[in-house]
Amino acid sequence: MNTLIAVAIAPFGVGDELADSVAEVVRVIRESGLPNRTSSMFTEIEGEWDEVMDVVKRATFVLAEQGIRTEVVLKADIRPGFTGTMDSKVRKVEERLA
Repeated sequence: MNTLIAVAIAPFGVGDELADSVAEVVRVIRESGLPNRTSSMFTEIEGEWDEVMDVVKRATFVLAEQGIRTEVVLKADIRPGFTGTMDSKVRKVEERLA
């Protein structure tokens, strides 16, 4: 079933600058091959539920397996019968703003 998630995975309690750790997480997500987009606070991933959740798990564990306390914030939109929602949702809003 098609799933679009917004996820923030970050180390917790390791200082003020998190870019190196976040880059490790985003690398795992990008290498998954699933459609994804990273913004300043979240990364969106779209695909089948099991595939998306596997990527979230692997991206989380890249930090956790280093002994780093890891925080995960996740929002999911499960919409049967739809695909490409990561782009179409934004396009629909932009059309209304034009």
